[in-house]
Amino acid sequence: MIASAAPKPAPAVAQSGARLLISTLERLGVGVVFGYPGGAIMPVYDALAGSKLKHILVRHEQGAAFAADAYARASGRVGVCIATSGPGATNLVTGIANAMMDSVPMVCITGNVAQGVMGTDAFQEIDILGVTLPIVKHSILVRDPADVPAAVEEAFHIAAAGRPGPVLIDMPKDVQVGTTTAPRGFSVPNISAGVDDDAVAAAEAAIRAARRPLIYVGGGVKIARAAELLRAFVRATGIPQVATLNALGTIPTGAPGMLGMLGMHGGRAANDAVQACDLLIVIGARFDDRATGKLAEFAPGARVVHFDADASEVGKMRTADVAAVGDLKAALAALTLRMRGGPSLDIQPWVVDCARAAEAHAPRYDAPGERIYAPDLLKRLSEAAGDDFVAACDVGQHQMWAAQHCRFSRSESHISSGGLGAMGFGLPAGVGAKLARPQDTVVTIAGDGGFMMNIQELATLRRYAIPLKICLIDNSSLGLVRQWQELFFAGNYSEIDLSDNPDFVAVAEAFGIEAFRIERRDQVDGGIARLLAAEGPCLMHVIIDPRDNVWPLVPPGKCNADMMEGS
Repeated sequence: MIASAAPKPAPAVAQSGARLLISTLERLGVGVVFGYPGGAIMPVYDALAGSKLKHILVRHEQGAAFAADAYARASGRVGVCIATSGPGATNLVTGIANAMMDSVPMVCITGNVAQGVMGTDAFQEIDILGVTLPIVKHSILVRDPADVPAAVEEAFHIAAAGRPGPVLIDMPKDVQVGTTTAPRGFSVPNISAGVDDDAVAAAEAAIRAARRPLIYVGGGVKIARAAELLRAFVRATGIPQVATLNALGTIPTGAPGMLGMLGMHGGRAANDAVQACDLLIVIGARFDDRATGKLAEFAPGARVVHFDADASEVGKMRTADVAAVGDLKAALAALTLRMRGGPSLDIQPWVVDCARAAEAHAPRYDAPGERIYAPDLLKRLSEAAGDDFVAACDVGQHQMWAAQHCRFSRSESHISSGGLGAMGFGLPAGVGAKLARPQDTVVTIAGDGGFMMNIQELATLRRYAIPLKICLIDNSSLGLVRQWQELFFAGNYSEIDLSDNPDFVAVAEAFGIEAFRIERRDQVDGGIARLLAAEGPCLMHVIIDPRDNVWPLVPPGKCNADMMEGS
């Protein structure tokens, strides 16, 4: 994920810490950074001018963090965001937590007040290292300009190594303006995770003994860029699969044996298969409560084989009968090689049962009425966009409908705030994803609630003419909250009414962005065609019935077998 650091010639003249930061980012191959300047980071922005870096000036620091996060997910590289001290730094916090929860490699650079006034409540001073301590993989306070290259190189290495995550670099202003003729570098440790051959052999034995094995794919497979190796394993064994929200796309939608998403809003076939399997092969997943429901009743009759890059995840929520910790690519390659070398598995009745369940519980799109049915619209949208489709989703009902009904062909096709569930993610995530994959059809799928949380990033789209498509699904309410109030709070609808939303078409046009509205079912195909054909950024405002709910739904605290299904 990171470029190798080339040898650094000794500088002929003294360089500032700010200049060393920029030159080190250039040397590491960073192309795009997202940020917002302010007083305590001004020397860095002074050094940025004329550099090789493409800086995207967002309109809020949270947008910078979300965009850098999505850039990393879509490109496989480390995302970079920059902010000033105090409120600029704290505005990054939600984005940093989002990257931490979903194991996204990101380096966040913040300015701070000079070291001489630290601890004096100086203007815009904040202990951002302390604030972010629980939500970063690592953090570095740089105290000497000579340490800047080493700090940046170390941050990139840590962000991408093993289980990825965000790393914070805090640079006091005196470090940015201070100069040095002897910058220090960082020696990347030569650590090879290797493969635990005994664990892989034990996994093979467990798989061969099983009659109802099931693969439980987690977002770690995407992060490790191991999707092709996972698909090879599936082809070699024929074992059915289920996926978490963040694993959608690692195996194409509709592929043989792919039962879809499990968990709270998972499909009946996927959740039933988990409950019935006798061996759960967990790959890059962490037994998140949204996936497992009531953990004590999750996969009750199954032994567990757990592959993960992070040793702390193995055995944390569910005891593993076989644990293989380390590089997922190496482990999957070794396991597939073993499976190909032996007889076929004796699982055909189980495979047939899973296929029948998938067919029997396939979604239906014949909803009554003339109003637009969001699941059908999203299915059509993804099909029309084809294999180049990338969905950058916000958080809410639309997010679950997209996960359930869009077709994803690649691991980069689905970008969503999984662990943190951060509203406001969708629009800046679309910015980052489109910059990372300019050749793809990137669509932000948002609800009216989340869209309003970072609506200012429409200005970013306009400034850089980023041809992001936006499908804004508007039910004039906080849909998932309304659904829970309807089901679990006796219909006491408390503070979910967003019927005073602005005219989103007029708002987008005010930002200089093409926009149009659809509200009848017979407008869907034409709307999708117009959205996808637009040359620049474009917003399709979709009006749906505020009473529509997301089904299936596993009630909180219940077992996945207790899922509720709407009429």
